[in-house]
Amino acid sequence: MATPDIDGLLLRGSIAAIGTALRARKFSIREMIQFYLSRIAAFNHAGPQLNAIRVVAEDALDEADRADRALESGTAVGALHGIPVLIKDNILIAKEYTTTAGVAAFSSFVPRRTATLVRRLRGAGAIVIGKTNLTEFADYVADVMPAEFSSAGGVVRNPHGIRYGRGQGSSVGSAAAVAAGFAPIALGGETQNSIQTPANYSSVVGYKPSVGMLSRVGIVPLVPSQDAPGTLTRSLEDAEFVMAVIGGADPADAISIAMDRDDRRGARIERLNQVRIGVPRRAMAERPEFASMIPLFEESLRRLAAAGAAIVDPCDLPSAEQLQEVRSSVFRTEFKASLNAFLDEQDAPCGIDSLDTLIRWNEAHPDKIPYGQSLLLAANETQGVNDPRYRADRRRDIELSRHGGIDAALRAGNVDVLIAPMGAAAKCTGKAGAPTIAIPAGLGGDGTPFGVTLYTSFGADGVLVAVARLVERTIGDRRIPKL
Repeated sequence: MATPDIDGLLLRGSIAAIGTALRARKFSIREMIQFYLSRIAAFNHAGPQLNAIRVVAEDALDEADRADRALESGTAVGALHGIPVLIKDNILIAKEYTTTAGVAAFSSFVPRRTATLVRRLRGAGAIVIGKTNLTEFADYVADVMPAEFSSAGGVVRNPHGIRYGRGQGSSVGSAAAVAAGFAPIALGGETQNSIQTPANYSSVVGYKPSVGMLSRVGIVPLVPSQDAPGTLTRSLEDAEFVMAVIGGADPADAISIAMDRDDRRGARIERLNQVRIGVPRRAMAERPEFASMIPLFEESLRRLAAAGAAIVDPCDLPSAEQLQEVRSSVFRTEFKASLNAFLDEQDAPCGIDSLDTLIRWNEAHPDKIPYGQSLLLAANETQGVNDPRYRADRRRDIELSRHGGIDAALRAGNVDVLIAPMGAAAKCTGKAGAPTIAIPAGLGGDGTPFGVTLYTSFGADGVLVAVARLVERTIGDRRIPKL
């Protein structure tokens, strides 16, 4: 099968283009799956040792053969028939895989249920070829632990030759895997910055929809009021393709039932000269840690303006400084409550029946927590979601991030979306449960990938996607790493 044209399609092509080639029988599904498995073998634990994949499916080629036979017989196939997908390792898959959430104490946990999202992917014909490493407990163990690390999976290396440092988001394995060409699609998840930031640092597209747009059933929780699964892909077109398959309400996820998905405002946005984009500067783009990226950010804004977009700059959030300074009990309170409930539902996986038991397990295995467990200890001191302090903090988070934050900025500037360099707005978008789309936009002078993140009001996903299509078309510049 190996020809420059086919290899190029499998490394750079869209899901739709790959599907068209499969239906035309330019190559078999087995040959395609073998191509991706060979790349994983060459670059995951060999070569640059990216360690993006924790485990590879044992039956992927058998599934490919079954998919080939279905295609040859003309059996009705789904929208993702034969397309390989990777799954973040805090998303449950029953019987076939252990699910560690990056935690050594869960290294032998085999769940009894499969996440709704995985069932929907498979129902559309996708083939799960493995699970990706993630920051331990979606980066809620120690406040000094780098994003690249987990006790169950080790260190994930960025294919672009840089490190995934502290606070760069837990979906690092999914982002690295798509960047390295291990699969065209990976599922990730974001509570605060765990899709947008690793996507930007990996030069891939990251889409986190509003909280509730996708089912969270069968995913190890972190902060349920903010948790949102999403996609890491090569393009927004691919992200939309996948979202059409996995989206929709889930009776077992109350927030997903309550979501209004009839957001048709985006259908009216067809050209950049119809779009107004706001630039929050205070406490976001102006933060020192993004100083080296600002020239690239300014160039992106210039190009968008030249293409017809109205750039409202500045378009600040009234609550910007307060958001950066706020210290909330929401993370630690919801983490303890939701984790304990999850462990109870799963009948104490690996003998871990509570956060308290996990902490004691870690104390007995100090080699597994080289960065300590400060966040786990703080969470264990919380008093539950009925604690008045928690309730007040959650109300404040929503007021600062949503009503007095994103929504206030959108109204004041009369803009459709807001834009930030890299993950500068992650704290705000996480607390607001707002949709975010990260778009790669080239490389910095030192070779670090650069990207922008677009975001807007909670529930306004249709508007965000419509604008992001036009922005990607204008400044999108995904760089494939040289491995």
